[in-house]
Amino acid sequence: MVNTTHLGGTASDVIVGRISQGLMTMHQRATGPQPDEVCFAAIKAGVDRLPPGVKMFLNSGDFYSNTWGPENIEMLGRFYAKYPEYANRTFLSVKGARSPTMQHDSSMESLRRSMERIERALLPHKKMDLFQPARIDRSMTIEDIMGNLVTLLKEGHFSHIGLSECTAETLRKANAVYPITAAEIEVSLTAYEVETKKVIETARELGISVLGYAPVGRSLLAGKITKLADLPETDYRRNLERFKEDNLEHNLSISSLVPKIAAQKGVTPAQVAIAWVATLGQHVIPLPGSSAPERTLENCEAGDIELSADEIKELNTMAEAGEVKGSRMLGGKEESFLWG
Repeated sequence: MVNTTHLGGTASDVIVGRISQGLMTMHQRATGPQPDEVCFAAIKAGVDRLPPGVKMFLNSGDFYSNTWGPENIEMLGRFYAKYPEYANRTFLSVKGARSPTMQHDSSMESLRRSMERIERALLPHKKMDLFQPARIDRSMTIEDIMGNLVTLLKEGHFSHIGLSECTAETLRKANAVYPITAAEIEVSLTAYEVETKKVIETARELGISVLGYAPVGRSLLAGKITKLADLPETDYRRNLERFKEDNLEHNLSISSLVPKIAAQKGVTPAQVAIAWVATLGQHVIPLPGSSAPERTLENCEAGDIELSADEIKELNTMAEAGEVKGSRMLGGKEESFLWG
């Protein structure tokens, strides 16, 4: 049996798979973009395992590429052109609202640029279901940002509104303007901050889905990275504090519980990490990335893994300890526009 859940807000009638799929790593990757046929297979793998009437939640961005261009959504346009029957079997969320200089900009001018870029790639084959500003534009009030988004929604550019990297307070204020369908925040055993818990609880109270991105800690919890040399020279993670030599050794040591539980259950460490995120609430939807069909299936199957009460307790203790070293993004909270 494949586990499913309902989305929140204005999409509460939509049923999606328990695990969603992030598409960023198809085109934002150290080894260069994946060919279309591999991307297409990776998407179809997740959709095809779902029962009738259940949609696969896909998460893209109009800047997902090594050059910050629209390659990822352009690939999606080609996918839907080739497989039109998948348009209604997927729920597509797209992030945008970045200026030409890649600043976070939720002005109407910037948002309309995103609409044009996204629609040029997707239409007439697929209309995006949900739009999210990639970060909260701190130069504007959330009420003004929401006003712009509601205007675009009423014009028919998308059907639902989401936020990304927002605080619980911002989420509550935004939802008072117009019902939010989903809030995307980083959630993992190594990213379980005080604000993470606040957003999850506020979203539960307001009937909003939480999309937990990087549930495997950018592969830190996957059991495949044992030293810095395991990362390609051009891999962006080499620039993250958590993957610096000394920090990486420490962070791997405090994560040893994950492969231990995985071995006991006969599953992968990544699946344990994803399954734990799903235990945080029926409204919390893990959002792991995938750029290959076998990885999509591994991720999705994590939604059907049942962790025991003792396993959850052990993993909760690990997450609550918060002993991970290094910030989760480049720079600190302000530089990375975290918790806007």
